[in-house]
Amino acid sequence: MNSSTTNSVSPIQVGISACLLGHKVRFNGGHKRSSFCLNQLSRIFNYVPICPEVGIGMGVPREPIRLVGNPEQPRAIGSVNPDLDVTEALQEYGAKQAKQLQHLSGYILMQKSPSCGMERVKVYQSNGYPHRNSGTGLYAQQIMKHLPLMPVEEEGRLHDPILRENFINRVIAYHSWQQLMQELTPSALIQFHTRYKYSVLAHSPKDYSHLGQLVANIDSSNVAETANTYQHIFMKALQQRATRKTHSNVLMHILGFLKHALLQAERGEILYIIHQYRQGFLPLIVPITLLKHFIKQHGNTFIQQQMYLSPYPDELGLRNAI
Repeated sequence: MNSSTTNSVSPIQVGISACLLGHKVRFNGGHKRSSFCLNQLSRIFNYVPICPEVGIGMGVPREPIRLVGNPEQPRAIGSVNPDLDVTEALQEYGAKQAKQLQHLSGYILMQKSPSCGMERVKVYQSNGYPHRNSGTGLYAQQIMKHLPLMPVEEEGRLHDPILRENFINRVIAYHSWQQLMQELTPSALIQFHTRYKYSVLAHSPKDYSHLGQLVANIDSSNVAETANTYQHIFMKALQQRATRKTHSNVLMHILGFLKHALLQAERGEILYIIHQYRQGFLPLIVPITLLKHFIKQHGNTFIQQQMYLSPYPDELGLRNAI
């Protein structure tokens, strides 16, 4: 991983539905191998594979289960034998696993699964037809309940370039936060905030201001309380989708640090590229690459350490499609 991407060589541990890694743990003895998770994300993530249905003692192959009843509180029932009810078993297993997986920096779930689905899981009525309202897999529900700030995403949604970039950005940021919490001091939190200022600004200008106010009043007597509040606002901010408008705002802020070092023609070129990006004619990687070129020559320490410039390894190509 690029040295500017994280402040530690500690591996990034990410939970994942075991079937996505090709493990033959599905009800029919098959798998749902994800080439993207295996061939791309495995470059930066160390996976912790889990199949909750196997974890609660269900065999392979096994009778498939489905969610039945109230979409707000469905039960996991056998699709052939209605006497098979693993509702409490999945919920208890999820709660137990959440306590043991607090070291994880993210989680990738199998979509549409009655145990692992993050959202839009079919919930069936007594007449056999699905409700209009969908539900959440019972295991996934417990993971998200007990680890509410940890980034969680479904494999299927990772094929969307914007959702993919957002998830990976959040996982690496969450990992950096976990590293910070191992040696939390007022100065360490201020340094963390300084590095992530423009990343937050790109996602939520309102939270950018709020976080700045928080760290401005930090001292050794309130560092733990401040860090707790900071983490909630920080992770919720990154969850919001950055837009071409907010990215362009950040790009202009960064350009401001170079205005006295650039020739008029160079500044005009960057302004044109930013405008083209904002209008949707160029991907984000183009203005970012040009700015990084000039920052390498003329940038100061503050701008060079901004995580916004290299939030994840460049070889993933995440900014080529947004």
